[in-house]
Amino acid sequence: MTGDRYARFLPEKYRPNEQPVSTRWQWRDADVHIVRAGDAHAPLKVLAVHGAGGHSGALWPFAALAATRGAEVLFPDLPLYGRTAVPDPGSITYEDWIDMMCDLVLAERRRDPRPLVLFGASMGGMLAYEVAARTGEVADVVATCLLDPSDPQARSAAARFGFLGGPSPALLKLGARLSRRTRLPIRWLIDIDNMSADPELSALCASDPLGGGVSVPLGFLSSFFSFEHTQPQTYRGPRVTLVHPVEDRWTPPEISVRFLERIAADTTLVYLEGCGHFPIEEPGLSQLVSTMEDLARTHGWQS
Repeated sequence: MTGDRYARFLPEKYRPNEQPVSTRWQWRDADVHIVRAGDAHAPLKVLAVHGAGGHSGALWPFAALAATRGAEVLFPDLPLYGRTAVPDPGSITYEDWIDMMCDLVLAERRRDPRPLVLFGASMGGMLAYEVAARTGEVADVVATCLLDPSDPQARSAAARFGFLGGPSPALLKLGARLSRRTRLPIRWLIDIDNMSADPELSALCASDPLGGGVSVPLGFLSSFFSFEHTQPQTYRGPRVTLVHPVEDRWTPPEISVRFLERIAADTTLVYLEGCGHFPIEEPGLSQLVSTMEDLARTHGWQS
């Protein structure tokens, strides 16, 4: 499995023994790949959300930590990434990601009353936040990053060349107007070299044909960088817990913290010490595990 190539970067005690089950879910005209694992009788479910350089296989080792600590886990590949198949990749937008995740949350909640926690990694943090705000069906949000594309500093941090952060919405909108289906390697546009403090892991992420090696349409990029998420002052969703790597050289903690502090709901901030954007280092990884265990206990898990 792809995840084995990523799991080797984690401390040995956190490397998963369990392999997930691959399932398929039909959404509109997309054949969505979802990996699932964990106890079907666990007190809660965790729905994991990857970002622009990931997919379920790459981040499975982190989802597996939840699957062995009181949760059943499902982890979809968002359209353009992983093993999800779409007939027209050039038409995919960020709004499609939001719609798909909202529909998946509602489908899971219709068939299963257990509390559902969203765990968003990187760009997936804001996606999880938005889905929680829209559906009203999420028990908790945990995010490693809250990268708001309406914040010029956040855009500069995300972009491969920071000076493009300010004008990027206008430039991408113009490019999409000329050729929204033109696809560019995502590694050309985002600072994926700083995905991890470990250069070998960053190189793996950047070359992975299911993740950081993917090409995305200009229309998708334009839709993300011009998207206006639910304003934090009007957010009425569940608690948002930010578990941000302290040594993140891609999206500095202060950018996410600034957004978190404006959220008009309960929030928690946990700094993952010693961790880069892809949090594999100690003691931060153990701090992440402890945070997820504490959350599971609030939903009835007994360790």
